[in-house]
Amino acid sequence: MDRLGNGIEAGRLTPAEYESNFADLHPRFDRHEALVASDRCYFCYDAPCMTACPTSIDIPMFIRQISTGNPLGSAKTIFDQNILGGMCARVCPTETLCEEACVRNTAEDKPVEIGRLQRYATDIAMETGKQFYARKAPTGKTVAIVGAGPAGLAAAHRLAMHGHSVVIFEAREKAGGLNEYGIATYKAVDDFASREVDYVTAIGGIEIRNGQALGRDFSLADLTTRYDTVFLGMGLAGVNGLGVEGEDLSGVEDAVDFIASLRQAKDKATIPVGRRIVVIGGGMTAIDAAIQSKLLGAEEVTICYRRGRENMNASTYEQDLATANGVIIRHWLAPKAILGKDGRVAGIEVEYTAMRDGKLVGTGETGVIAADQIFKAIGQTFAASGLGALTMDKGKIAVDAEGRTSIEGVWAGGDCIGLGEDLTVSAVAQGRDAAESINRMLAAGAQPAVAVA
Repeated sequence: MDRLGNGIEAGRLTPAEYESNFADLHPRFDRHEALVASDRCYFCYDAPCMTACPTSIDIPMFIRQISTGNPLGSAKTIFDQNILGGMCARVCPTETLCEEACVRNTAEDKPVEIGRLQRYATDIAMETGKQFYARKAPTGKTVAIVGAGPAGLAAAHRLAMHGHSVVIFEAREKAGGLNEYGIATYKAVDDFASREVDYVTAIGGIEIRNGQALGRDFSLADLTTRYDTVFLGMGLAGVNGLGVEGEDLSGVEDAVDFIASLRQAKDKATIPVGRRIVVIGGGMTAIDAAIQSKLLGAEEVTICYRRGRENMNASTYEQDLATANGVIIRHWLAPKAILGKDGRVAGIEVEYTAMRDGKLVGTGETGVIAADQIFKAIGQTFAASGLGALTMDKGKIAVDAEGRTSIEGVWAGGDCIGLGEDLTVSAVAQGRDAAESINRMLAAGAQPAVAVA
């Protein structure tokens, strides 16, 4: 084993255990399974599932197409609205979106498995190399996109489809953003995020320049000078700190960095993990870090969240998935101090919390949880430079309903703006819609920017 000290080690499991633990969480339906699952749909005329989808996919239509043996037609229905429908089928919290809205979602029944049906259709289209869209004649217009994540890729594809030339500037070595670096490994196996990028960019007219960071290699002013329009979709790069004593001890890590390292590891046995782990937070990042710690061989993993179960950003399904994997979730606990020994984490002091007069307060009662590794997962922040006089709103880029910013010719979407939820599917919708707004402007000629309050 590769021992890093204080119980943090790599190679805790056998190769067979790693392979089993990080296998596909929900393997794709075979043809028979897809036909059976699609036959459960009522094909509602008012389709509450469609209303619940941020990208407004015609869900009854694509399921009916599967039921009639037309998965490629189904894939086109999906891609018409969401070109990243393959990844969204894997990572969308369908249990709180389309499947929650399904009319079959009752105490006596279960919803139609919309997510898995969507994956069935989109996977077939991608594996057969079926492209549904051809570029229009080149317009001669150029668009710069900052960030090759879901918002940037969705915008790029739609703009390329309209005939514009797109250059994406991506700070990391690989494109994909959150899909490549930020989700649990078992949700998108076999390098799917990279394959999806290749599928999206196969339309042509899209160039991705990796290792190019806003504020370091170029500024927003540089882009507005060199390109006809700009779309900002760089996501969230900053990570919130705990603000407690001992946060700088060895063994305290950002959960997003841990997840990214695991996603990029060719061999899971090279990723070190502690025996006793505490994850601070209540969102999807906390859940993903906790579950994957267990899958790497950690003996005891505890999530500490300062509020109640119903307040966690992670869905009930994801919370149940964590507990099914042996993760302990403890509510009404806030970090007070991280305890160390010889410069390394030895435990964490927590304080019990409660709601009093509508406010979350500490009760004064404390306890200690032994730990050799602590992951911080209390949210990310927008951190970017080189934006000039761009108007911000509560720490994110201010935009109007079409994604236009306060600077003429500049749009934004995804996690870097303050609208919608921080979900892959929401970012796709914002990138797609901003691209349509950009196309209207390019087609009609330059127009003044809309002032953003």
